[in-house]
Amino acid sequence: MEILVLGVVVLFIIIATVKFKMHPIFSLTIAAIASGFLLGIAPKDIMSTMAEGFGNTLSGIGLVIAFGTVIGIYLEKTGSTQVLANSILKVIGLKRSPLALNLAGFVISIPVYCDSGYIILYSLNKAISKKTGIPTLVFAIALATGLYSAHVFVPPTPGPLAAAAILDADLGMVLIFGLLVAIPVSISGYFWARFIGKSLQEDEISEKAEEKEEVQATIKPFQAFLPLLAPIILIAMKSVVDYPTHPFGEGWLFSIFNFLGSPVIALLIGVFFAFALGGKVPSEEKKGWVSEAFKQAGAIVLITGAGGAFGAILRTMDIASIINLESSTGIGGLLIAFVISAVLKTAQGSSTVAIITTSAIIAPLLETFGLVSITDKALAVLAVGAGAMTVSHINDSYFWVVSQFSNMKVKTALRGHTLGTLVQGTVGILMILLIYALV
Repeated sequence: MEILVLGVVVLFIIIATVKFKMHPIFSLTIAAIASGFLLGIAPKDIMSTMAEGFGNTLSGIGLVIAFGTVIGIYLEKTGSTQVLANSILKVIGLKRSPLALNLAGFVISIPVYCDSGYIILYSLNKAISKKTGIPTLVFAIALATGLYSAHVFVPPTPGPLAAAAILDADLGMVLIFGLLVAIPVSISGYFWARFIGKSLQEDEISEKAEEKEEVQATIKPFQAFLPLLAPIILIAMKSVVDYPTHPFGEGWLFSIFNFLGSPVIALLIGVFFAFALGGKVPSEEKKGWVSEAFKQAGAIVLITGAGGAFGAILRTMDIASIINLESSTGIGGLLIAFVISAVLKTAQGSSTVAIITTSAIIAPLLETFGLVSITDKALAVLAVGAGAMTVSHINDSYFWVVSQFSNMKVKTALRGHTLGTLVQGTVGILMILLIYALV
């Protein structure tokens, strides 16, 4: 009965999102309430359990999501994303320019949504293609796959943040291992672009009007990188000093990094570096940027909270004993997390919804899977992320951003972009299993 309930509510989430275009906040909340009634939980207990799950999930990441979104908006509005891309292109060179765009997309997608990042940078595809003679679609796929990699693996992107909160994983470890997994995944997208891009034809679709942000001449590359690198380094250092062996001791150095590396403080420091990019932009305009960021963050925060509420209801079920998962430990558990997330992603299109829903489903199973250490939980988050990029197709808004802005017909985009995300998801889970075996 309980497994039937789980199957029904997951199917409801998929149908409500895909067919009826219901916002995930409503579908996840309705799924949580319906699960509670179907499982025979008293109405009063349903609401208290959901409230507890909602609050516990957001207590650690609400401000982190908000601050991360502010950094992304400032990088976008000030033209700093173009500065980042051009800096990476300058270092890697025109001969390897598809790789440069791939890595630029990877860096930019850490705080900026991959859809927005592609719209900002797609105009570089044709410009560099004319200089190098490399087909435009090689650049398009290299950029799209680079942006996609950080989107599902590297905090403060909302998906990994939400999964870390729901699975009670250490954010610093998710960040460190996320980078170890995401960089090879991004580069696999580059190799796929070089392999498939030359055989694809750019289609005659009406050009989108290019809306370029003016890059402020006063912004230097190190200024553009600081809002990104400062929080990443601080959060990573907190995980290092917190390691059980305490490599830096437990004195003043430990206390400083333990405080500055807490995600809220680290992202707040990043926000201040982002504010410095505003330069001479009028205060009223910058105030509008912050409001826009908080509007974006608000939706993600609410979806994440709804996922936490859904997860709290599911925790009342003994899923492990019901479906006999005693033998699915370690690698088996990571593969199960990957497959569930991949099915949800492929079925309903949103990576973030797939990550949050899958995390809610597997949270009660981590102990059964034997995934209880700080490393194991971080890898579980990443396994969910790898599934959530497998695959991006016609029900995913990012698919349409990439195809329409790159002048690809659907068939071309399915060959180039969709199969590319399948390659990336496969590389991602293989990297995660390798790390699990080594550590």
